[in-house]
Amino acid sequence: MTENTANTGLAHIGVVGLAVMGSNLARNFASRGHTVALYNRTYEKTAVLMHEHGADGNFIPSKSIEEFVASLERPRRAIIMVQAGPATDAVINQLAAAMEEGDIIIDGGNALYTDTVRREREISAKGLHFVGAGISGGEEGALNGPAIMPGGTKESYESLGPLLESISAVVDGTPCCTHIGPDGAGHFVKMVHNGIEYADMQVIGEAYHLLRYAAGMEPAEIADVFKEWNTGDLDSYLVEITSEVLSQVDAETGKPLIDVIVDAAGQKGTGRWTVKAALDLGIATTGIGEAVFARALSGARTQRAATIGNLPSGEVTTLEAQGVDKTQFVEDVRRALYASKLVAYAQGFDEIKAGSEEHEWDVDPRDLATIWRGGCIIRAKFLNRIKDAYDTNPEVESLLLDPYFKEEIEGLMDSWRRVVVLATQLGLPIPVFASSLSYYDSLRAERLPAALIQGQRDFFGAHTYERTDKPGKFHTQWSADRTEIEA
Repeated sequence: MTENTANTGLAHIGVVGLAVMGSNLARNFASRGHTVALYNRTYEKTAVLMHEHGADGNFIPSKSIEEFVASLERPRRAIIMVQAGPATDAVINQLAAAMEEGDIIIDGGNALYTDTVRREREISAKGLHFVGAGISGGEEGALNGPAIMPGGTKESYESLGPLLESISAVVDGTPCCTHIGPDGAGHFVKMVHNGIEYADMQVIGEAYHLLRYAAGMEPAEIADVFKEWNTGDLDSYLVEITSEVLSQVDAETGKPLIDVIVDAAGQKGTGRWTVKAALDLGIATTGIGEAVFARALSGARTQRAATIGNLPSGEVTTLEAQGVDKTQFVEDVRRALYASKLVAYAQGFDEIKAGSEEHEWDVDPRDLATIWRGGCIIRAKFLNRIKDAYDTNPEVESLLLDPYFKEEIEGLMDSWRRVVVLATQLGLPIPVFASSLSYYDSLRAERLPAALIQGQRDFFGAHTYERTDKPGKFHTQWSADRTEIEA
């Protein structure tokens, strides 16, 4: 940041796109003493912001991209907060045409990281910097302090970093913002953050569902349970707001709000992107995948309506019939929830590690555990433990192998298994609880059925297999004399 900005009247940073997120981000910058340039495609949103909050800080409104760019100090820094896709490309092209060498364009939306890689390559060829910055925390975070995950060049972060750090959340004196890595690294990490968020929300939903329909508890009672859980190992933003949602009463009907909300979950794509990227990288993000599929299934409203009451359930039971103590069941669900959350984070960090290696980003997982502690949607108490795990062994093969988490899982294991078995007997869906346990059991299994799959693949497609007792690849001549040959 230059020292003469106050004298020249130029803005430290600009925001393009003044819907709620962009508007709140602009106000956040202004509240930290920064002069902020404003531009929106239609001037109406700019006018509203100036009318409602213009006295809250130093803003420079503009009616054109050219005017907006001219109001920025050099190197110019402009954050785009518009809809992902063609709209983002259009704004990038407009800014690039008006900017000069060394200026910085920042995409603060949820962009697909491969688009960011492409855009960075195209913009850098014009002598400009392009930064894909993941910003988490929703509307409140944008205004009061989000977690920020910027990619791009180190040079661009030297100019941009202090500004972003000044508006981010702060935990233990450390800003929840750091340089993630080159080109698409920031948006990749934000994408996986959102994938973890999908799994986290789904397992919380499954825990609620079990308490409601297995234990027969009412929403207000379950809200108290989640409030209590939030004081211990499950201390996290999502558990905190779950208690708030479940305690809310609908003003119109007097019913619990949860009972008048349609049970069809929306999604904007980052969860799907996470799973697609994991498939491309060969990483088993089963919990995240099941959470994405659970949202898709919840939205299949016509199909669900046609099958409710029309598909056999087999013999289902109740807690009472199984002689299960309600208090113990609630505690078992808490432990199963904690275990499944740990698996979701472990899988997410596995994907980030694989993506970093594939693209040579050199992402440091310790940085992520640090900046995710505040501002972001998946902030949780045990992120401190995740940071400790990577501090102890940056190359740990899985977070589940860290001594602390290994000991934690040992204490959760029996409850986790009981909940999965009982939910199945009750006929209640728990896709992420169950898949997370299966993932865990697969990791620790000495042998997997993949040996049979390799035999099958070799039988019908001569795809070869490896042996346990000697190196090399082999093929059995199944349609001939079934002798084995070295491939």
